[in-house]
Amino acid sequence: MGVEGCTKCIKYLLFVFNFIFWLAGGIILGVALWLRHDSQTTNILYLQLGDKQAPNTFYVGIYILIAVGAVMMFVGFLGCYGAIQESQCLLGTFFTCLVILFACEVAAGIWGFVNKDQIAKDVKQFYDQAFQQALMADSENNAKAVVKTFHETLDCCGPDSITGAGALVWKDDLCPKKDFFLKNLIENSSCHRKIDELFSGKLYLIGIAAIVVAVIMIFEMILSMVLCCGIRNSSVY
Repeated sequence: MGVEGCTKCIKYLLFVFNFIFWLAGGIILGVALWLRHDSQTTNILYLQLGDKQAPNTFYVGIYILIAVGAVMMFVGFLGCYGAIQESQCLLGTFFTCLVILFACEVAAGIWGFVNKDQIAKDVKQFYDQAFQQALMADSENNAKAVVKTFHETLDCCGPDSITGAGALVWKDDLCPKKDFFLKNLIENSSCHRKIDELFSGKLYLIGIAAIVVAVIMIFEMILSMVLCCGIRNSSVY
């Protein structure tokens, strides 16, 4: 005979929350893998200008997400099994893992908030260097190929509308379309703006997922402690 009454309800509630937590871990792992292999980011962040590689700060965050998603799936399974078996040892281990995960998530959130603008800034600086070198008639490195990859991937031209349009007058092979002169002026399709949109959209998605997971973790920590106390006070262990 196991726990009864409200404690039994908490047991199954914790199981449900852990299943959601396990599922959220799988979703985060899937999203992280998608971001890692997304054609836009891979096309840009795998570029190399001479001996200089494109900034990899974004990928550092992605690898952290992959690790977090995998650990969440393991911890979620541990919580589900511990709740069903009514094991204080497993629930205690589960609670400890949650505290560690929560602390890591807070640390990662602070790191992400501090570096959220730096990622786009580094990529824009990398693009600007390639763009300036590509405009040089005697450029012998792969700057032109790097710039064209940016333009074709992001459907943009130039660091800003004026510079991009000016480049088209005598370097029209840098941009993907013949009619980009007017489009660049009318729609303001600068690469700086496109880079900001690319990374801000992905970071926004990551931020929402982190908030949802944090709320679930808080509920699980509370429920696991209540269930542990209920099991300890029960006549059957």
